[in-house]
Amino acid sequence: MASTATRLPAEERRRQLLEVTRSIVAREGFHAVSIEAVARAAGITRPVVYGHFGDLPGLLEALVDQESERALGQLADVLPRDLAAGDPRELLLAALRGYLAAVEAEPVTWRLVLMPPEGAPAILRDRIAQGRAAVVAQLAEAMRPGLGVGRESPDPELTARTLSTLADEAARLLLTDPQRYPSARLLAHARWLLEELG
Repeated sequence: MASTATRLPAEERRRQLLEVTRSIVAREGFHAVSIEAVARAAGITRPVVYGHFGDLPGLLEALVDQESERALGQLADVLPRDLAAGDPRELLLAALRGYLAAVEAEPVTWRLVLMPPEGAPAILRDRIAQGRAAVVAQLAEAMRPGLGVGRESPDPELTARTLSTLADEAARLLLTDPQRYPSARLLAHARWLLEELG
């Protein structure tokens, strides 16, 4: 099996090893990841893993980079850029709808980002903090006009942080108990909150 497995092109092999690592983390946590465990699950020898990532920290960093980029890419697609471009409440609801859809489509990625498992490397926390800061900055810029004329936020950054925290909590509820907190319930409540604000 190992001789057949070594025939994958380098980029395909790298993707395979990252997906195997991701699966191990999702099932058992970061503490279960080792070069041996990844090689065994991929049906290859340890030197192949070392050849792609150098060592275990290199493998984990590559996984964190992949998942961070995936999450930020999904958010970039749904975050509003300008609330003055339409009904601000509808634009914010559309952003939340897109966020929750991304969470449902990639639960492993979002569990890593929103609920880092025990034993997560420090670099994951660093990437999460950087990503959160970028999201809040973009949302704060979008919030500058507020929810309409006469409804401007006195502090767009704090408004953005508040909305981001609410959205992240909704995503966590969706991940941990989707039967009790389905997207429809979360979105209905968000609509009510936004209507109460303005």
